[in-house]
Amino acid sequence: MSCACHDHDQCIEAALARAETICQEAGARLTPIRRRVLREVWANHEATKAYDLIERLSRHGEQVKPPTVYRALDFLLAQGLIHRIESLNAFIGCAHPQDPHHAILLICSQCGDIEEQSSEAVHSALGDLAARSGFTPRSEVVELRGLCRACRLERERRDSRDDH
Repeated sequence: MSCACHDHDQCIEAALARAETICQEAGARLTPIRRRVLREVWANHEATKAYDLIERLSRHGEQVKPPTVYRALDFLLAQGLIHRIESLNAFIGCAHPQDPHHAILLICSQCGDIEEQSSEAVHSALGDLAARSGFTPRSEVVELRGLCRACRLERERRDSRDDH
């Protein structure tokens, strides 16, 4: 996920503080393992697979079991603190969990960067489409694959050099 922050540790701490507030307001408990899983999801602003989380959480001598991580991920999803990237079978921290929204994830095929956007117009159109078909959606995360701005500009520079 694109990160405008310069101090990544501060970025992680801000995400954890938002999570604490959201959980308190919802009457939900951000247990130590849930907090550790959320910290690891935010660790690098990239899509994180569950088994990568298990491996990273188990590095400190304590073997973390898959069901523990999956339960933590289910909790974090339910609280709106993370998004599941279906096409990658991975997870990413939600940039603004305090605002209910439907995520549109822009996934760069070259560098792996993931930017989160939201558009009520897009999700309204999808809802109308589903309703006309009698379809009841279970998930409303939209994923777009392509090139992020930086990779597109780099490709254009490379292509223009090749043309000369």
